[in-house]
This record gives sequence, C-alpha cells and structure tokens, in this order.
Amino acid sequence: MSGDWRWRAWRRRVLLFGLTGLQTWAAARTFAQLLPERGASPLEQAVVALFVVLFGWISLGFWTALAGFLVHLLGRGRSALASLVGNVSGAPLAPTAIVMPICNEDPARVFAGLRATYDSLRATGRLEHFEFFILSDTGDPDLWVEEERALADWLAAGGDARRIHYRRRAVRLRRKTGNIADFCRRWGARFRYMIVFDADSMMRGETLVRMVQIMERRRRIGILQTAPRTVGRESLYARMQQFANHVYGPLFTAGLDYWQMGDGYYWGHNAIIRLAPFIEHCALARLPGRGALAGEVLSHDFVEAAWMRAAGWEVWLAHDLPGSYEEPPPTLLDELKRDRRWSQGNLQHLRLLARPGLTLTHRIMFLYGMLAYGASLLWLALLALSSWDMLRHVDSEPRFFPDHYTLYPDWTPLTTAEQALALFSATATLLFLPKLLGWALRVLRGGWRDWGGLGGLTAGVLLETLLSALLAPVRMLFHSRYVLLALLGRAAGWGGQRRDDAETGWAEAFQRHAAGVLLAAAWLEAFWWWGPDYLPWISPVAGALVVAPLLSVSTSRVRWGRALRRLGLFVIPAEARPEQLLRDTVRATARHAARVAGQRWRGFAAAVLDPRLHLVHLARLPRRRVTPPATAAALEELVARTLAEGLEVLDAAGRELLLRHRAPLARLHTELWRQGAAARVRWAQRPPDGEVAVVVDAVRPLAA
Repeated sequence: MSGDWRWRAWRRRVLLFGLTGLQTWAAARTFAQLLPERGASPLEQAVVALFVVLFGWISLGFWTALAGFLVHLLGRGRSALASLVGNVSGAPLAPTAIVMPICNEDPARVFAGLRATYDSLRATGRLEHFEFFILSDTGDPDLWVEEERALADWLAAGGDARRIHYRRRAVRLRRKTGNIADFCRRWGARFRYMIVFDADSMMRGETLVRMVQIMERRRRIGILQTAPRTVGRESLYARMQQFANHVYGPLFTAGLDYWQMGDGYYWGHNAIIRLAPFIEHCALARLPGRGALAGEVLSHDFVEAAWMRAAGWEVWLAHDLPGSYEEPPPTLLDELKRDRRWSQGNLQHLRLLARPGLTLTHRIMFLYGMLAYGASLLWLALLALSSWDMLRHVDSEPRFFPDHYTLYPDWTPLTTAEQALALFSATATLLFLPKLLGWALRVLRGGWRDWGGLGGLTAGVLLETLLSALLAPVRMLFHSRYVLLALLGRAAGWGGQRRDDAETGWAEAFQRHAAGVLLAAAWLEAFWWWGPDYLPWISPVAGALVVAPLLSVSTSRVRWGRALRRLGLFVIPAEARPEQLLRDTVRATARHAARVAGQRWRGFAAAVLDPRLHLVHLARLPRRRVTPPATAAALEELVARTLAEGLEVLDAAGRELLLRHRAPLARLHTELWRQGAAARVRWAQRPPDGEVAVVVDAVRPLAA
C-alpha cells in the first residue's frame, strides 16, 4: 500500500511540474519579445531570469489550486490519506498528550480555548485517553499569576487535575522548540502521541479522536497535519483573511495534498505527532556561525517534517478533517510583524537544502517556503530593473523599416502590443482564477445563506480580490526588507502576537509605511517627467504604496468589519452557524475576563493579597533545599522595602524573584494581612507595571 502512494505521488508531481515548466517557458519567451532589445542585453537577461522565477512561482500555485478544485469537485473533498486508511471508527486509541506552549499570552483566551476543547473531548466519552499540558514560557510575572488563576478556576469548575497539567519554565531556552523538547524529556515516555496547539488553537473532540485513530490504523505516519480554519476576529483585515481562508483555503490545501501525499507539511500546530520517532529524529541543533541565518531554527516545523520523512516516516496533510481552528492576526501590521520571523526562518532552510537523506519533495518545499518571502525581493528587483530599462528606451521610436533592404515592413512593434496584452491576461488569469474557482465551488455546493447569500458571497470575493491586490505591493516592500535584513545578518526578534481586535493608529501607520510612501512617490515622479506613457503600468503598484497608511488604518477598524458583516460581506459558516466548540470558547473567555475584572487584585498583587491565589501559587512552587546567602539577603531587602514603600517599588525582576521563593512571599502575605485592611490598600494602591488587562468583547458574532 505504501508503494502505491509513492508511485501515484511521483506521477502527479511529474504532471504538475511539467505543466508549470511548459507554461513558464511559453510566458518567458513572450516576455523576452516585449523588451526593447528582445532580451539581448545583460540587463534584460537579468529581467527575464527574474520573470521566470516569479512566473513559475505563480504557475505552481495556480496548478495546485486547480488540482484542489478537481479533488473537491470529483473526489468529494477527500484527502489522499482517506483512501489508504478507510473507515477508522473502530480503531483503538492510545495515550495522547495535548500540548500548548504559551509565552506572554492572554490567559483568558488561552484557557478558554483549551477548556472548550476539553469539554468537547469529554462529550465524546474518550477523555480518559488524553491529557492536557500548558507549557508556559511567560516572562511577565503578572501574567504568570494570571495563568495560575485561570488554571485554578478551570479545576474548580470541574476540570480533572489528573489530566490537566501546567508548567512554567524558570530557564526559557530555545523558545517553543525548547519548551517542546522539555516536555518530551519529562513526559514523552508516557504517551504515544502528542497533539500540538498554538495559543489560539481550538479543536473539536471528534477530530482529536479521529486523528489518533488514523495514526493507530496507519503505523507509518509520523506527523498528521490538519488544515485549521481561521475564526474569531472582527477587524476588517481579519474578516477578509478569515473569508479568504474559508473560500480559497480548501482548494490550496487539497491541491498540496494531491501532489505531496505522504511527503507533506507540518505547520507547527493543530497536528498530531508520533512521539518516539519525533524524539529520536527531530531534535534540531543550532545552525553554526553568526548572523540571522545561524542560531536556532525559527521555522522549525518544516524542518521537523523533513527530518521525520528522511527517517522513513510519512507526513500527511489531512485537509478533510473538520473542527480544527485558529485565529488570524487582527491587522496588517501584526501580520507583517509575524512575517519577519517567518521570513528569517524560511531563509535558514537555504543552509539545510544539501543535508543528506532529505527527499526531493522536501527540498522543493524548502525552496517553496523561501520563495514565500524571497519572491517579494525578486518582484521588487524586477520592477526596479524593468523601470530602468523602460526609462533607457523612453525616447526610442517604433521602426517599421529596418536599415537593410527589405520588400516588407517589420510589423513587430504592432504585434508587441498584442503579445503584451496576452501575457498580462495570462498572468491575471493565473492570479485570479483560483479565487473564481473557490467561488464556483461554494456556489456548486449550495448553502449560500451561510456565506451571506449568493450576492454576499460574490461581492465578498470581489472585495477581497481588490483589497488583496492593493495590499500585495505593501507586503512586497516589507518582505523585501525582511529578506535583505536577514541576508545582511540582522536577526528578527521573537515578540508576542496580539490575539485581540486591536486597531492601528495613524501615527504608527505613517511611521511604519513612511519609507514605502516616499519610494513610491519618487518612482511616480520619475516616470511623470521621463516616461509618462508608462505611468498606467506602474500606477497600480506605486499607488498602493502611496495609500498604504490609509489601507493599514482602515482595514484594522473593527467597526468596518462589523458593518460589512451586517451587509452580508465576509461572512463565514463558522459565524452563521457556530458549532458548540466556538460558542464555548467565546463564552468562557467572556466569563473569565468578567471574573478577573471583578477581582480586587491582579497579577503579583493577587499572589500576595488574595488568600486563595496565594495558596495556589505557593503549592505550585518547587521545594528548595537551600537558598544561597546572597539570594536570601536580596529577598529580605525586597520584602522590607516593599513593606515600607509599597508595591510600586518592585520592578518585573523583583516581582519574579519573590514569586519564585515560598518563604519571602509568605512573609509578605502574612505581614500585610496582620497590618490590616488600610495597610493592604496603601500597599497595592498603585498597579504594577505590566498589569494584566483583559478586554471583553461581548459583541463577537460567535457569542450569538
């Protein structure tokens, strides 16, 4: 059976890459004929080379989407794996850990998603096979306390303490990969499988059970990745992304599965992993050297999938498994902030391409991942070189009669316009036909009411296409900068992600987009003076860069997202008919946030003054045999000073130190309660830096 899928995958890849190559070759020949010197000069040869890479990238995406459309239309949307494993409903279950690494996240949202997943799993009657692990790398001491409060509330509300575990690492090395490695060392031997969650992940109980059953039925699978759907945000930008994910996403994921089959992707979350081979083969060493392409592997998920496959284990994308969800970034700038880390991580794969043992498919996927951001720099270079070439020949007149004797004129200048129009039409078709296919698939399947009606679905596709076209040059410029910075050795940071509907202010938008606005203005000015005939060709790109601050601010607005929803635009079925999992997540988030808002103390102050939370925190601290004298003296000084001067004298490091030591914290608690209510009020009258702020949005559509 395993040989069958490899043979089928090979045939499909030959077909896919053959069609991509032929299409790219024909387009490149046409493009070369459009250039003033027909591609003869070194400058134009460089332009053609850039065009080949970019057009091939677009063509591969087009054929992938078309394959996905045919899978859904003719194969009823079943994944390639479904035909191999058949009916798995009778397959047994094995011990499985649901693992969520978090770092400085909103505890209300994190624990709400986990609680909803837990309740959904309990409803299946198969909870005894699963355990939940919250692995915290949170550095903010106030958020640390709030995580413990959320856990205590969950357990008090009926959560099984034998199945719900929380660990905060004191030494936070290697970020997420280090946290997962720490779990594998401590608990990996207890479980056969690990299902990895992100902080915004939610999964239906039936889906979790089915994933384990598939792994049990097909014992050669090392990683099984689901295709999560984005939900839960209300800004215009997020709603547009959610709509695109639901309408077009199934085409691309089905298309990827069509040609990758058992050589598939791993996206780092909403996936199940067979722990034994993962522990044996997928430990990632630091890349040697210095600079942005050295150090920890940031895009570790692609690499772990490649290592797993190189060891002989299969990696599948089960795009037909429903009930897997995540949340999109709320704004364009939030997405771009995340993209900088991803772009650096994908460029690191350049150093791994030649590693022995990798399959050809995963080497191609490494290149594909690099082009996800590197294509922007190539596009920018193509625009720059093409502009230079056009300005060099701006005064050239069409020549119908060459210098040598001929009976007939040379009609090339006239046919060039026709070729240019044909090439432009072909490129536009490759870019926009997948969107049309996504729309057609929804129309053919019916259920238009869940998409805002047929008119709402159609208008949503048109509006999303327009906004995506306007935002593409903005992404190009940012991604180009990120790639250049990485190649120059400037490493990206690992900041937290915003999980709420935060909006972009005008000052931030102008600051972040200023360079692009100035560049586009200079570009337009140059063509206005020296090549006005070419302005219609460059205006869509340059114009989008000029209005980038307006786009960034307006698309971040929640009121615009809600207004479009009322008009039936960017509506998704998860909102029109939300399942219980999503309802429970929103309600649990709101309940927890309201409960925290009603508390007198939060964060560090709560760990000191709230008797219940104080005991909860002390119970979770490890037993220390001996405290070094220098540390003990520092702790005594901290306790004395904060008792005398109040909470505000403690910075984050001081609060962290006290929270990690039982005796000084207990002394602080006892002394403040002994001094009376007035003393406690005076001590906590000023909130600590980084106070936990939980925003409750009671108007989310999923709460309906």
